[in-house]
Amino acid sequence: MSILIKPIITEKATTDSEVFNRYGFVVDKKANKVEIKKAVEAAYGVSVTKVRTINVRPDRNTRYTKTGMVTGKTSAYKKAIVQVAEGEVIDLYSNL
Repeated sequence: MSILIKPIITEKATTDSEVFNRYGFVVDKKANKVEIKKAVEAAYGVSVTKVRTINVRPDRNTRYTKTGMVTGKTSAYKKAIVQVAEGEVIDLYSNL
């Protein structure tokens, strides 16, 4: 199974990549920082200087409808913020 699941393409992540040379990825829950660093370097051919990880909790919501109370939940995932060396870039839009 792959360590990198998908890149995070949001307004905040795009600004981070332009200003601070940082990129966000959704990664496997069991992956550690060393494995994430090796996976990004192998996939994109850049040198990674720093990796920060975040475990994102599931969001729970409740709706009151005609049929009664409906509850829902999103799934939890792990997010990695990867900082690339100065002068190198990752082109996330090349293989869309």
